[in-house]
Amino acid sequence: MSKLADPIREGLSRGWKVFGGPHGAPPAEMRCDVAVIGTGAGGGITAELLTRAGLDVVLIEEGPLKSSTDFHQRESEAYPSLYQESATRKTADKAISILQGRCVGGSTTVNWTSSFRTPSATLAYWRRHFGLNELTDDAMAPWFAQAERRLNIDAWLTAPNENNDLLRRGAEKLGIPAAVIHRNVKGCWNLGSCGMGCPTNAKQSMLVTTIPAALDKGARLLTQTRARELELTPGKVRALICEAVRADGTAAPGAPIRIVAKHYVVAGGAINSPALLKRSSMPDPHGVLGTRTFLHPVVLSAATFAHTIEGWNGAPQSVYTDHFLGTQPIDGPIGYKLEAPPLYPLIFASTLPGYGQRQADTLKRFPNTHTLIALMRDGFHEQSPGGTVKLRGDGSPVLDYPLNGFVMDGARRALLSMAEIQFAAGAQAVAPVHELAGEYASWAQAREAILALPLEPLLTRVFSAHVMGGCGMAAQERQGVMRPDGVHWQVDNLSVHDGSLFPTSIGANPQLSIYGLVAKLAMQLAKRLSGRDVALA
Repeated sequence: MSKLADPIREGLSRGWKVFGGPHGAPPAEMRCDVAVIGTGAGGGITAELLTRAGLDVVLIEEGPLKSSTDFHQRESEAYPSLYQESATRKTADKAISILQGRCVGGSTTVNWTSSFRTPSATLAYWRRHFGLNELTDDAMAPWFAQAERRLNIDAWLTAPNENNDLLRRGAEKLGIPAAVIHRNVKGCWNLGSCGMGCPTNAKQSMLVTTIPAALDKGARLLTQTRARELELTPGKVRALICEAVRADGTAAPGAPIRIVAKHYVVAGGAINSPALLKRSSMPDPHGVLGTRTFLHPVVLSAATFAHTIEGWNGAPQSVYTDHFLGTQPIDGPIGYKLEAPPLYPLIFASTLPGYGQRQADTLKRFPNTHTLIALMRDGFHEQSPGGTVKLRGDGSPVLDYPLNGFVMDGARRALLSMAEIQFAAGAQAVAPVHELAGEYASWAQAREAILALPLEPLLTRVFSAHVMGGCGMAAQERQGVMRPDGVHWQVDNLSVHDGSLFPTSIGANPQLSIYGLVAKLAMQLAKRLSGRDVALA
């Protein structure tokens, strides 16, 4: 078999302007039209569109530049090099584990490719409660369509792996509708290792699409470079101060780097973006910066089947059901989306409760284990205000996200729904992922046990890979950090282009929502700065 092409190494050999880490120190001061902080879903789309408009762009990325040559489908390599805090980022009370990317391409490099347009009910809520009247289904459709064409987002036509098909079969038996997830892939090998970086460049992440396009048009990229602080003058950003970091995120020797731009786009992702604004003492007259940060808190249900499932093999997520998002009003009891995640050994071993002989027995059943996740739609009820991004003494961010009774009520209903579906699909036993839960051999036994479980933080295992909010946009200054055009309410040359703009959670995997919204905002920004109309390729 011929050796696969590596578009990153090919670009470097063509003369891409990349600095930081192994690529050499950047100049002490750099000047440009636009500084884009972050290279994930928001930063990648923004960079391509602004360079298409002829603007001089500098990209700043805290993580390293890795490529398909570096992706060996090994968790031991992927988590330390590609994720925030080596995939161990947690909320302040340690009750929620958070997976976020920290590399060129951000979370798009390591996500599971699930792509959904922003649900109609979410857009309607934003119009009604935050005055975002431009965000209708019809108005957003062209932006989503443009992103879908650029990133090859379409229905996954290959038959689902057994892990996902069990969700479909169990739901069907109960009369619950399930559907196929759209994925951003081209020529996918169906390996299943998306969470460790795509070794075949099939995943159409920012790493292999928009970032190379921007670099080919002359953009400069600083890797292993942390945006420390935005220097302010009244109503404007004067400069961005950055510092070098090692591949693991720890401080590296070297003088600070000063970047002077006409405009600054913050796209570091929810948690990191509001943290940067907080470190910069950004104006916040209404005390909203860093608040209303949402997670789609996730609970899990594991099940054992008689046959082999191999949850690590094949497209990681290809089937879902939104049934339980529609069983109550959007602003009523918290609803949830059900999906079937991939199972990798390290995540599996560190997620399921138990130790010693109990864990050894669980690991023996790994090939026969099936897991469902419930993504809870937070942010639509007064008892679901989300969390708050705060700064530690060293300036690093931490999210304080209380798990209250309202959220835990949704968690209990979700555990019941998932167990019932798994038994309907033929499970021999179901184990809610909870420190005090056992394995239950029937739906009646599981139902009784789940209703009795104390659903409290740290006892109930809660996760998230979807961080949203913290720099929310709104039509009124008192409600949001950013205006509807993504520009800061008090600072004219500062925009935010990432999921921290969302005033609530999405109720779906958020990457396509970011792509569509940022395409809209970045095209408007390109027009204002250059006078040129541009579009995604």
